Amino acid sequence: MNLKKIIKPTRNKIFLLVGLFIVICFFLIGSGKNNLSAQSYPVVADTALVKKHLTALTQTPQFRNHKNIDQLNTIADYIHQNFAAYSDSTSFQEYKVEGKVYKNVITSFGTENTKRIIIGAHYDVCGDQQGADDNATGVTALLELARMLKGQKLSYRVDLVAYTLEEPPYFRTENMGSYIHAKYLKDNKIDVYGMASVEMIGYFRDEKGSQTFPVGVLSWIYGDQGDFITLVKKISGAGPFVRNFIGNFKDSGQIKTETFSAPKFVAGIDFSDHLNYWNFDIPALMITDTSFFRNKNYHEPTDTLETLDTKRMTKVIDAIFLSIIHLK
Repeated sequence: MNLKKIIKPTRNKIFLLVGLFIVICFFLIGSGKNNLSAQSYPVVADTALVKKHLTALTQTPQFRNHKNIDQLNTIADYIHQNFAAYSDSTSFQEYKVEGKVYKNVITSFGTENTKRIIIGAHYDVCGDQQGADDNATGVTALLELARMLKGQKLSYRVDLVAYTLEEPPYFRTENMGSYIHAKYLKDNKIDVYGMASVEMIGYFRDEKGSQTFPVGVLSWIYGDQGDFITLVKKISGAGPFVRNFIGNFKDSGQIKTETFSAPKFVAGIDFSDHLNYWNFDIPALMITDTSFFRNKNYHEPTDTLETLDTKRMTKVIDAIFLSIIHLK
């Protein structure tokens, strides 16, 4: 009997079986990650509804800035009406500035839970412009998330908050809607796991040189194409909410994602409503297309609906939804 002839095929079979085992394990591991994908849920962001909301927010008789209080109230009513279609827990948070009443709009899901997370976006604009990316995109995300969260089993209470008066002349003042809301949470000792600010999520470009950074050397790390979404966090002490949210967002695989952390003195790191939650020691991050580091229409009349990439924006909304659903 020729043992070599027997042993050789046996070894080949062993190698083949080991190879197959590795491939199967790899497939199973990969499949586990794919459980975080939008395809595993019956509800995903609807591009048609995204466009509908963006149109309603931008195509208005007056610009939705602090001077046009009636237009701001009309937008607040639109947000409230859409929120209320999906949640019985929907309300205005009203406050006065210089004798005028301004409104945050809040809706809640998973109210059986005590600990909560906040997903927020501002609906006002800077000056006389449509503010399509800044920040109709963020508010549209909230409106779609309300629809998507209805009936979902949640580990935390989720408050979706549409803020007023984020823009100048009230930015970095106690008149910001997000300051009013964050202070309310702190004053009432409400248990908050964390907050995510949705700030400009609709502008993407694939051309080289379409992305800049507050520090030029960062282009060596992130590249110079504006084809990703950025999750902005504190450089230290961000907390478990931020870490878990970022992990879920990236694992969802919906869109190319980068994480950016830096000290607060770096330009742009705190240019949104998460600023006020940081000031009240509430863990927070910002979800953004990097604003003026990419979108040169920022705070300009050219920030219009036609400049947005609604397909990729919809994927960002799916990623936010999956991040919330899988928070533990």
